[in-house]
Amino acid sequence: MRVYLVRGVFTDAPEPGKLRCREGYLLVEDGRCCAFYPTLPEALRGVPLLDFSHQLITPGLSDLHLHAPQYSYCGTAMDLELMDWLSRYTYPEEARYADPDYAKSSYQIFVRDLLHSATTRFCAFATLHTDATLELMTQLEAAGLRGYVGKLNMNRNSPDYYREPDTECGMAETVRWLNEWARRDLPNVCPMITPRFTPSVTDDYMEALGHLAAERHLPMQSHLSENRDEIQWVQSLCPDTSFYGETYARYGLFGGDCPTVMAHCIYSGEAEQALMRQNGVYIAHCPTSNENVIAGIAPAAHYLRDGYQIGLGSDVAGGHTLNLFEVMTAAMQVSKLRWRYVDSSESPLTLAEAFYLATTGGGSFFGKVGLFEPGYEFDAVVLDDAALKNNRAFSPAERLERYAYLGGGKTAAKFVAGVRVL
Repeated sequence: MRVYLVRGVFTDAPEPGKLRCREGYLLVEDGRCCAFYPTLPEALRGVPLLDFSHQLITPGLSDLHLHAPQYSYCGTAMDLELMDWLSRYTYPEEARYADPDYAKSSYQIFVRDLLHSATTRFCAFATLHTDATLELMTQLEAAGLRGYVGKLNMNRNSPDYYREPDTECGMAETVRWLNEWARRDLPNVCPMITPRFTPSVTDDYMEALGHLAAERHLPMQSHLSENRDEIQWVQSLCPDTSFYGETYARYGLFGGDCPTVMAHCIYSGEAEQALMRQNGVYIAHCPTSNENVIAGIAPAAHYLRDGYQIGLGSDVAGGHTLNLFEVMTAAMQVSKLRWRYVDSSESPLTLAEAFYLATTGGGSFFGKVGLFEPGYEFDAVVLDDAALKNNRAFSPAERLERYAYLGGGKTAAKFVAGVRVL
């Protein structure tokens, strides 16, 4: 339908700390929100209506950081720290995606579950394998989801069985991937330059990726300041830099003209934070992963309240779930621990702030996404919280909080850029 109405209880976050709940009708035209009406105008009574009366409708959630090939072992190896976790689980599993049949069947499971989640937009890491990455992008496109996928770049500090032999070979495969995807002309899933992290990529390879990103106007994603040992490792590998983020910035891969998502940023110092803010680097806050691989607690409330670009990431499979509502609750919970035990000046994230991160904050990386405002793309999920009802009446905000904290709810319907995908 080119024009239709949606009825329900619309809940969004126009700004950090502000939760807006409105019951009524939203007019959608050509995939974008047009106008909201508390009551249905007489002039619109002939317009097709999707009636979700009394059900909560939120913007679709944006997952700024996830590893699609790791979904196959999600929920295991949660007793290891980052470096051991990578060597014992991640690299062996990702190497299996050289097998086209394994890649296809594994990605089918991942895409199925992502489709049935509340996520509508994403930034996803794939593997080193060009053909497997194309398979993932094709499946995501067919599912009607929108976002970015990156073929991994990695030519050092990983096992021989899972490493690109040199910069020349890595760049050749990256260009082949980009050219093949451009030839297919499928617009909703787009490529993203994806060096795993600085320890995995030699300086000449990072420089070549920076040139490629600039030439083709591509965004970029990677990891930053997740683990103290990692930061020391980066310093030893790049002694001519003063902080981790500079290892990306010196090659044009740290915001500015290259839209950038950096996952974690737990231990970013003042200089690194200043450059992130100056360049508009997006921070993907991944609290479930940070808990599981024992990384630390990111200063997410500080980033949000001081005007940094920040959203949420599931970071599957460091994170144990694709459910960004569960990630929201983790963000609130770990911020309480940070306030109590790390920095008493940083008061905990509220529900409205965590919801903002999952919707408006992360959604802005994809354009006008994450709000029910005129001109914004109609990304939405209809929440079925019937299983959570009891003999007490709850406000829409309380229903949203219970849906996030208690689990057990369902996604009754899902729209991406106005198209119903569930």
